[in-house]
Amino acid sequence: MQTRACVLHAQEDVRIETCEVGEMGPQQVLVRIGAGGICGSDIHYYWEGGIGTIRVTEPITMGHEVAGVVEAVGANVTRVRPGDRIAVCPSRPCGKCKFCLDGEQQHCLEMQFFGSAMRKPHTHGGFRDRLIAEEFQCEPMGDKVSLGEAACTEPLAVGVHAVNQAGNLMGKRVLVTGAGPIGALLIGGILLLWVCWKMWRELRMSNADDHNVDEVLANADLNADGTIAGGVPNKTFKQAAWQIVIADVSMSLDNVLAVAGAAREHPTVLIIGLVLSIALMGLAASFIARLLHKHRWIAYVGLAIILYVALDMIWRGWHEVQPIVLSALG
Repeated sequence: MQTRACVLHAQEDVRIETCEVGEMGPQQVLVRIGAGGICGSDIHYYWEGGIGTIRVTEPITMGHEVAGVVEAVGANVTRVRPGDRIAVCPSRPCGKCKFCLDGEQQHCLEMQFFGSAMRKPHTHGGFRDRLIAEEFQCEPMGDKVSLGEAACTEPLAVGVHAVNQAGNLMGKRVLVTGAGPIGALLIGGILLLWVCWKMWRELRMSNADDHNVDEVLANADLNADGTIAGGVPNKTFKQAAWQIVIADVSMSLDNVLAVAGAAREHPTVLIIGLVLSIALMGLAASFIARLLHKHRWIAYVGLAIILYVALDMIWRGWHEVQPIVLSALG
């Protein structure tokens, strides 16, 4: 059986080729790949030909964040069956080293990782039509999760592990380094909870605070007490502009990354794009603030929607990991 594959031959040299799928063993699963996520390592491999000292020295099929549908299973496979939608774990431990024998496969000394050029021969990845995976690499996703969402399971799992290692983060300030899928997922989840909490606090403001809100929106000292919003000194243009810049960079990383990606090696385009992005963000924020102040019910509807999305994400996440957690707890 043959399959199409996305093969990297050298820096900036990717080709769609046909290759053999291989023979499926009794503990293996044949998967038709339906979605894949592009990781930072894939980008480095393409643009730079490697990551640091790890270099692509031979053709390699890229990709390790993948999901698909089971087409066939080996004779001894019981975890999944044909037709199941699964996320594919890219890690394939050797099962023989001291860590594997001690049940700590994540520390395997001979780990094979899909789409990795660390070892020779390189380990081919999941950017292909069909893939043979070990049974333990297949995680059932059910019918409510799209294959695109399932492909994000691998970076999401890394983020969940990081949060578990950090402990309880509620009410704390956190720093997430990295702007790839893992960092983006962490930031998005934390911001979603923060937005709910912040909106609820602001919506509970008493009517006595409306005057302060009016002064903030108007940026004017309406009661002539020398301050804006009951004690906040009037901001200079430089201070206001700098706060907008910080907000745009910290709260709109998607815009910044989109502009940077489009600009590539043209700094003039990058500067113009960021200035335009900041200006549009400031105009939109001012308009929305005035609209919500005038029609408070819109804010409550928005809060309800955000809360629903947050609870739905938590419920779906727990539904997927519940069997694993209960099994681990015995």
